[in-house]
This record gives sequence, C-alpha cells and structure tokens, in this order.
Amino acid sequence: MKFTCDKSSLFREIAFAQEVIASKNALSIMSNVYLEASDSRLLIRATDVKVSFETSVPVSDVVPGSLTVFCDKLTGILSSLPDGDLTVEQDEGRVILKPAAKKVRFQLKTLSGEKYPELPRAEPELYFEIPARDFKKMVTQTIFSVSTDETRYFMNGVFMEKGPEGAIVMVSTDGRRLAYDKNEFGISIPDFRPVIIPTKVLGIINKRLSDEGMIAVAITDKSVFFRFNTYQISSVLIEGQFPNYQKVIPQNQTRSFTAKKSELMEALRRVSIFVEQKSNRTFFTLSGGSLVLSSEETEIGAAREEISCEYEGDDATIALNYRYIEEPLRVLDADTLCVEFSDPSRAITLRPEPRGDYFHIVMPMQID
Repeated sequence: MKFTCDKSSLFREIAFAQEVIASKNALSIMSNVYLEASDSRLLIRATDVKVSFETSVPVSDVVPGSLTVFCDKLTGILSSLPDGDLTVEQDEGRVILKPAAKKVRFQLKTLSGEKYPELPRAEPELYFEIPARDFKKMVTQTIFSVSTDETRYFMNGVFMEKGPEGAIVMVSTDGRRLAYDKNEFGISIPDFRPVIIPTKVLGIINKRLSDEGMIAVAITDKSVFFRFNTYQISSVLIEGQFPNYQKVIPQNQTRSFTAKKSELMEALRRVSIFVEQKSNRTFFTLSGGSLVLSSEETEIGAAREEISCEYEGDDATIALNYRYIEEPLRVLDADTLCVEFSDPSRAITLRPEPRGDYFHIVMPMQID
C-alpha cells in the first residue's frame, strides 16, 4: 500500500479516530486504526467495539492495499509534522511516513487489515434525515445532565423518543436535575422505538457536526447509526428502562423571576470562588426586584453579589448547586432566563425567555 495526501486532512481524521479508540495497548489491534487505499480515496476506520467510526480522505499516487497501525503513535507523529504533502508507504510489516517539507522519516509496525473487526451496518431504508443544526442543539441542551453513576447505567445516556406530531424528544437526568428538549422538525419522521444513546458517541458527533446540511439517523434493536458529510458513526445502545421523566416535570408553578443571562453568569462565576467544593451550594435570595447570590461563610471568607431581576412575590431563599445553574446558562440561546418555582424546597424550572421547546429542572439543596 502507498499513497500521498495532505497531512492536515489526514491528521484531522486520525485525531477523530483516536477519540473513538479506548485502548492504548500497542499490542492490541483494538488500539489500531484501519487504513485502506484504493482509487483516489483513503478509507479510515476505528472502533472500541461499542462505538465505530468510518470516513475517507482524498489521496493520490495510490498503490492499493490495507493495514492497521497503532493510532496513538500515528496521531503523535502527524501532530509533530508541518502542513504539506505526506507520503505513506507500506514496507513488509511496517509503514513509513515521509513528509515533503522535512528530511525526517518515521516508521511504525503494522498489523494486517484482515484481522480488523467488521463494523456494524444498518439497512439503508432505516435511515431518516433531520437538520444537523437542530440535532446538534438538542444534544447540546441535554448531554451535560447525564448521570455518571455506573450503577445507574440506564441514566448514563440521553433518552430519545418520537414525540407527538412527529417531534423528537431528548431527555437526560442524573437524579438531581433533568434536561428536556423537543423539536418539531416539520418533516415526516418514521416511527422508532425509544432509545438511550451513550454520551460518548453524542459528544464525538457534536464536535464534528456543522450547522449546515442534514444528519441521517438509523435505529436497530441494539445500535444507533449516524451519517453526515463523509462520516459514518455507530454506537451500541444502553439497555434498560429510562425513568418516567414526565412524572418529575413540575406542573402549575406559581412563582417565577427573570434575570439577564450575562449578569447571572458573571455573578455565579464570582460567588463560586468561595463555594464549598464538595457541595457547590449557593444561595439565591429573592426580594422585590433583586436577586442576591451568596456562598456559605467559611474560615477563608464568603462572597455575595446582588443583581437586578423581575420578581413579584414573597421573599424566598433557594439553595442550589451552582453548577446545575451554570451549565444550563452556558447553552441558553436567549438573553434572558426565567426561573419558575412553587416552593423553595421543591424543584425549579429554568427556561429561556421568551419560552422555547427546552427547559431544565433542578432539585434544590437543604438550606440548613
């Protein structure tokens, strides 16, 4: 096998492959990336068994063939080279890399491409297309609220189902907070069973997905598949019963306040300097047209900041994990945040103002 390609194009995709690969054991083929040159394309594949990735880049001066090579070291080599043409050539049990711009030569041991596992495939008729921008937004709104507790594996991913009137709903929760997003695409969406998608594959996709074009999605009994641009990515689904999220969505919350997103984020950042790191507990005190954010006083000190807000109701103090407020604020696509609640000890709801199709629910902490 032999080919010449643009180093930057190859490096971008090999770095992507390295994100998929979990193992860094040089003796295992599961630590390798699969390369196959034919015609004027180089096929690139990577997998950790659960998540699989495939793409291609243009190449020239091709001698057809395939091989696998230790991805971690290949990534390191490519990152050290200047931009420009790169020649890659197979020589018996090794591959030789020679950049045009430098008098340097690297060689890496290879394993046969025939030993590389086959990647899973979905039947073409199972795919449906939705706008990439909307899918990316839904993932962004939900991925950070996923539980990391492996004993609650059924909450270690984002739940996705087909909602009423052809909408798609995504939900995530870690038991103390919940993120919800619904999108009515205005196009025909085929029926699919509710699934729990691991965060690893969603995070990988979100890094590469642009705001233009469409993303194709297919769901089978055990896997989910995505196609966009030159990428084909798949993941094993999480098995188990996702919690009945409808039961925890508060109804008839009678009190609310609104505040500017930028002011609240800046105040949170400053007050969090003195927040106790184990609990992250921050106090939100409402009185008239002001919101006071404060930390608990410790031997080191304390912080308190007052910002303006729109609130008409009895004075109230709510104790919240500041990260559970900060993270939704980062993805809020409005200048104003609305916080709804009925009692300081019960769940609060964070929404954009004006209202959108997404919201975040947070359980308060004990004040004492």
